[in-house]
Amino acid sequence: MADIVQQRLEDRIPALEQLERVGLFTNKEVKSMLKRSTALEYKLHRTVQSKDDFITYIQVLNICTPTVLLCLQRIGYHFKREEIEYPIIHRINHVFRRATTKWQEDVQLWLSQVAFNKKWGTKTQLSKVLSSMLAIHPDKPALWIMAAKCEMEDRNSSESARHLFLRALRFHPENKKIYQEYFRMELMHAEKLRKQQQELEQAKIDVGEYNFSPEILSGKLAEVVYRDAAQKIKGAEFILSLLQIAAIFDFTKELQDTILQELQSQYVDDCMMWDFMSKRELDAAGAPELQSAKGKASDTDRREERCCVVYEEALKSLNTEAMWTCYVTFCLERYKRKTNVNELKEKVINLFLFFFIGVLQWLLSLVPAVSSAMKEKYLEWSYKTGGYKRARKTFTSLHEHRPFTKAFFMKMIEIEKEQETPKMSNLRDYYERALREFGCSDEDLWMDYIKEELGRHGNPENCGKLHWRAVKTLEGENVERFTTQYTLLQTGHV
Repeated sequence: MADIVQQRLEDRIPALEQLERVGLFTNKEVKSMLKRSTALEYKLHRTVQSKDDFITYIQVLNICTPTVLLCLQRIGYHFKREEIEYPIIHRINHVFRRATTKWQEDVQLWLSQVAFNKKWGTKTQLSKVLSSMLAIHPDKPALWIMAAKCEMEDRNSSESARHLFLRALRFHPENKKIYQEYFRMELMHAEKLRKQQQELEQAKIDVGEYNFSPEILSGKLAEVVYRDAAQKIKGAEFILSLLQIAAIFDFTKELQDTILQELQSQYVDDCMMWDFMSKRELDAAGAPELQSAKGKASDTDRREERCCVVYEEALKSLNTEAMWTCYVTFCLERYKRKTNVNELKEKVINLFLFFFIGVLQWLLSLVPAVSSAMKEKYLEWSYKTGGYKRARKTFTSLHEHRPFTKAFFMKMIEIEKEQETPKMSNLRDYYERALREFGCSDEDLWMDYIKEELGRHGNPENCGKLHWRAVKTLEGENVERFTTQYTLLQTGHV
């Protein structure tokens, strides 16, 4: 072992002596570095080896490398720089290689070596590390994608990237992410060639000797990837992801049209296709003369109506919960958008609530985020269009169907208090139902209830009981906050 350690230390001496000669290190500093390296090398050759010792050694060498090169650059020293730089980088890769050989399963070690070689631009070594890593970890799609991107971006080799993607698909023939990135890579390759051709033409260089295939320039290789992916992986969502990638590139109109046509013909029973086709109406080109705020509002109104027409067309043949969920979510998003045109917001809320009055059981089975918000908006709409009686009826039909938002109950409390003679018994019912859902964590709800009892329609004698219940029900810091607020209320500070 001592002979091996000694040999490795002797291999480092020429580079260190060169650094001493140019004045970056003193003789004393060189000896100190050798001494530390000796200690670390012996640790790496112990019978029971530790991964942490390898990592420490790599970190020590890695810290030293940029410091040395920065100093060389500052003093303007370029003579025999490669003789200084290469041995250090080679040494770090050697330690990495020993570590990854012993701890092959540690992906982070491999990724650290990849990152190191990317940083220092050692392209040949980078390729070797990627190849070794994939031989050990072929079951990890993310590593194949990363390796292909390295070949494309760091080594400027689309051919190597393509080869890696094809190998990856042998191991993962139905992996969506691999197909998406392969598709993107082929489009990036076509875009790069198009730019090269444009630059040559602008420089008035004869491009006849260069092989710019019209098929490749138009994205035909990407279309081959799309065809293969569409056969292996079904579903409108995946096809739409490829369409969105294609839309990034300005030369893919023909390819986008092809994907759109096949999407519409093959996925008429998929709500994702209909959802996409409907939302496309929002992006349709508007009339150029619509420049005023009123004109733009009118144009937005028409676009939203066209979206609704598509959704309603879809529901004629695809009357499913998923399709309705897409429609509701779209309407809710349009309602929440920022706009100064109140007429548009009112139109949207009235439109979608009108359609959903007769699908109440379906409404209750929506995904939680949409269902909760819909109950609140439905209650609000009921009050606006049918008054207090309709709002009470809507609340009664919904108040046992979770999930809820606090705003749902507070809206009913607000409606009750707006009446000429609000009923305290109704208000207590609303508060009790809200506390059943949020009483453990919302001290403000308890305080609002207590203040209601202190009001002209309430009974102050109930406040003590509410205080006792709140202290028993609230959890953690909520109890302390409630006690503080209640004390301030009693002392007249709230």
